[in-house]
Amino acid sequence: MENKQKEKVWFITGSSRGFGKIWTEAALKRGDKVAATARNINSIAALKETYGDQVLVLEVDVTNAFQVQNAVNQANEYFGRLDIVFNNAGYSLVGTIEEGSTEEVKAMYETNIIGPIHVVQAALPILRAQGHGHILGTSSAVGIYSNPLIGYYCSSKFAFEAIYDSLSKEVAGFGIKVTLIEPGAYSTEFGSAESLKIASKKLSDYDDLKSNLMKNLQKLERGNPLATPDAIFAVVDAENPPLRLLLGKNDLPHIQQIYTERIQEWEAWKPISQAAQG
Repeated sequence: MENKQKEKVWFITGSSRGFGKIWTEAALKRGDKVAATARNINSIAALKETYGDQVLVLEVDVTNAFQVQNAVNQANEYFGRLDIVFNNAGYSLVGTIEEGSTEEVKAMYETNIIGPIHVVQAALPILRAQGHGHILGTSSAVGIYSNPLIGYYCSSKFAFEAIYDSLSKEVAGFGIKVTLIEPGAYSTEFGSAESLKIASKKLSDYDDLKSNLMKNLQKLERGNPLATPDAIFAVVDAENPPLRLLLGKNDLPHIQQIYTERIQEWEAWKPISQAAQG
């Protein structure tokens, strides 16, 4: 296919920091073309100075469907095609289920779920017309299992995973591939004010739980985000890319244990389940 012989054209949301910044710069360094987007265009303006016509910088708030549609169309017109559409923008809400307000949860869902839907829906007509394309998304290992204190964030990644899973089955017939990138713990700016919001309600009843979790978090082995671009390139260059790719070495054993426990529990309750068939 012709797109294999040329450099690839990427559309990436959340290009200003963390993984988005690293992957945007890595794609440009390897000679690909990138439509880089961020809520504040000043945060990515330097890319234009370094990479010139190889990059298109666009101010995009993913929660604004009109802005997303315009940006996707601009990128397609500027480069002539889109090979990789990468939903990377998102942030975490920290707080117990009891502490998170509906406003805070809705705001996070607007960015983490509704935003990516805007991007996918804007890009799909272009990718279908081309007959090829690869839709990627930054999920998380906590899109597979849930942790206390970030339950709402985990839930947004569970939803993200379900949407991408369905999408992969819906678009396969058009030659479009879909991949979820699932990072574990990494030393990125994910703890910054833009990437992490703390629930405004704070209940002292959860202080012990929080303090124990914080101690465990400090002991967590974190990956080096600069070690990740080759994994992303392996996926986008693959003839048959995976639907899910974990980043890092610490999550697979944990996930294997969780799935084993789930199956054991379902098995243990199987007589009750089957009796409910009627």
